[in-house]
Amino acid sequence: MITSKDISIVNVLKWTAHHIVWLLALMASAAILYELNWIKIVLPWLPVSIIGTAVAFYVGFKNNQAYDRMWEARKIWGGIVNSSRTWGMYVDGFISNQFTPKNSSAHEIEIIKKRLVYRHIGWLYQLREQLLIPTPWEHISQKNHISKAAEYYQKNHGIGLIEDEKDRIEVSNFIPKEEYKRLMSHANSATHIINEQSRDLQKLKELGLIDDFRHLEMSRKLSEFYELQGKCERIKKFPLPRQYANISRYFIGIFILLLPFSMVPELLNLGPFGFWVAIPISALIGWVYVMMEVIGDYSENPFQGMANDIPMLSLCRTIEIDLREILGETNLPPAIKAKNNILM
Repeated sequence: MITSKDISIVNVLKWTAHHIVWLLALMASAAILYELNWIKIVLPWLPVSIIGTAVAFYVGFKNNQAYDRMWEARKIWGGIVNSSRTWGMYVDGFISNQFTPKNSSAHEIEIIKKRLVYRHIGWLYQLREQLLIPTPWEHISQKNHISKAAEYYQKNHGIGLIEDEKDRIEVSNFIPKEEYKRLMSHANSATHIINEQSRDLQKLKELGLIDDFRHLEMSRKLSEFYELQGKCERIKKFPLPRQYANISRYFIGIFILLLPFSMVPELLNLGPFGFWVAIPISALIGWVYVMMEVIGDYSENPFQGMANDIPMLSLCRTIEIDLREILGETNLPPAIKAKNNILM
């Protein structure tokens, strides 16, 4: 997540430099050919402008859907934050000797509470790890320059910024060793961590450390975690339909291909400076359309480890701090801070 109020012009130019180069080259080539009278085709501006308007509407629809995916992902993680705090409250307040015929020591109850809270923290970090696994349609899974650019963005403007947090967020830090090996052997480990919580609650009910009502309430909260996890997986594993995601690229290509045959000869009529005005103005119009496409393209997948991602690590750390404070711990990890105006 980008945290600065504004994105500097320098960063925008760095991000789009290669697009600026080929657009300038295209428009300059067209202007030179017109100046030398090697081509004389002049398209009326009306049909080109109609195509441009249609493309703008189409790309606007795509970008709106991309934003909806990103915002839904953020709302889901907001639900995870709230439900996790409730889980910590339940663990702290519900587990007691009130209903058991054989009292457990305060130390034993403390161990049980810590186990349930820490296992939940492990689920958070495991869910994050699973959501960062690349899918076939994400940039990092593509070929040639697209995947190389994605690697660069991930390293310098994404998950590469939090390399120093790797040791702190290992799931093995929060789950016992034997249990960790068993849970991590499953295809969807996050699912089985929640199931382990359910098994633990059943044992506590049998011991009388929670009654039927409290067991039911805590089980409902586990069901909420499954629902929230499933919503995240729906966004991760179901892409923005390719007919919307890709066809807009072709439409923009058609528009930019037609643009110099209408815009360049019109601007050349301005006089001696027309040649030098035609190139940047035509390139600028093309650049605006390309940028609309690129912004939507990089916003449609909110779990791909780049600057536009939902700040999952920051949210996980916030929850971890809150839950460990509920346990009364004071040796807490630091909150995740933005680096280079990017919060991951």
